[in-house]
Amino acid sequence: MNAQTQRAQLALRIRTMFASGVDGDPAPFDQLALDIFNYQYGSNAPYRAFCDALGARPGKIAHWRDIPAFPTDSFKTELVTSFPFDEAMMANLTSGTTAIVRGQIFRDEIGRELVLDANRIMTGAYLFPDFAAGQRCRVLILAPSPEMAPSMGMAVGMDETRKMFGTPDSRFLLSHSGIDVAALVEALTQSEASGVPVAMIGSTSAFVFFFNACKKRGVSFHLPAGSRIGDGGGYRGRFGELTQEDYLKLAYEVLGIPYSHCVNVLGMAESATGFFDDTLRRAVKGGMPGKRMRPNPPWARTVAVGTDDLRPLPPGEVGLLRHYDAANLPTVLAVQTDNLGFTDASGNFQIVGRAQRDEQGKVSLMPSERTVGPMGDKRIFRMLEAYVNFSIRFKSGRLKPRTPMVPPACPCGELADSAIADTPEQALEEALTR
Repeated sequence: MNAQTQRAQLALRIRTMFASGVDGDPAPFDQLALDIFNYQYGSNAPYRAFCDALGARPGKIAHWRDIPAFPTDSFKTELVTSFPFDEAMMANLTSGTTAIVRGQIFRDEIGRELVLDANRIMTGAYLFPDFAAGQRCRVLILAPSPEMAPSMGMAVGMDETRKMFGTPDSRFLLSHSGIDVAALVEALTQSEASGVPVAMIGSTSAFVFFFNACKKRGVSFHLPAGSRIGDGGGYRGRFGELTQEDYLKLAYEVLGIPYSHCVNVLGMAESATGFFDDTLRRAVKGGMPGKRMRPNPPWARTVAVGTDDLRPLPPGEVGLLRHYDAANLPTVLAVQTDNLGFTDASGNFQIVGRAQRDEQGKVSLMPSERTVGPMGDKRIFRMLEAYVNFSIRFKSGRLKPRTPMVPPACPCGELADSAIADTPEQALEEALTR
């Protein structure tokens, strides 16, 4: 069987898992992962060299946990594709490099379809779990559009969310003159008056700046039930200038959106599937209250590994997160990240911060205090994020105090009882004291 036919057959098996949704049977993943490894070992030269150095080859790998995980840093120095490069149809920039070709994640047409389908399913399941088929709402986006940032995976993903779940009046609120704060306030006021809920999505730091500006000027809203926030970023270190706990409180105080309806998503260029907080889905499905976690879909797995030996850790122990994602067919199935986090007994995971190294190069279990936003470390993206936040702060100076139509009740009881809003600091402390 040639590589093209093999790739097409593997893609069909991945799509079959997609078709079952996030509650589908996870059992097919075990053999699928091994078959993807065999294909990628034969088709991906940098990955094959990495595996050979570890003595890992097809026939010697008996379980998906044994498949070598390619470090995210290696994507910055290698062209990591498991298909002929001239078939590349999609490119997303990684962070921290100024090279023109290196530091990009390339996907062919099959890979492009897989990444879009995976995230459509995950977004529907975790950000819009209460929506019937075809149901839509107004989506307000505090982030750059694909036209402004064509190589930013976040921009592409949010545009797909707009197309799949947004009404015709949905829009990106960022232009070359910055965030359109006036249009944002007008849309929120309309939602408040009409009782029609909205979905706000964007970078965590943009929401932090907007919330702080509103609090400073006495501006608040009481958005109708069913309104929600989907934010990207904040998972490394602190949430912009706040802890996650402070962020969730501000979302309630400024917009009247409860903690359960604030959903953070982890998206990485190196891994195809975005991983969402489960709070809204659990609230809609009547699940038991618990810690804010990120479930894996049937086609993915996450393992925390030791910072010294990279061996899998038991549930609850903090280590470096490693993702196995079948949707990574055009690159590598297994990716080793520099995110610190832990898993639970069901294989769900949560992030407590970004790893930092001491002077000897040893990884510390204490997260780095340096914040990395969802747009990444690449200079142009950091400038773009800074521009977004600056424009919010500057234009919000024109806001005038207002009183929400229906003052929201104090959420203190919900916070104390539900335990859905654990901060990264609390999660780390609990994990280290178990």
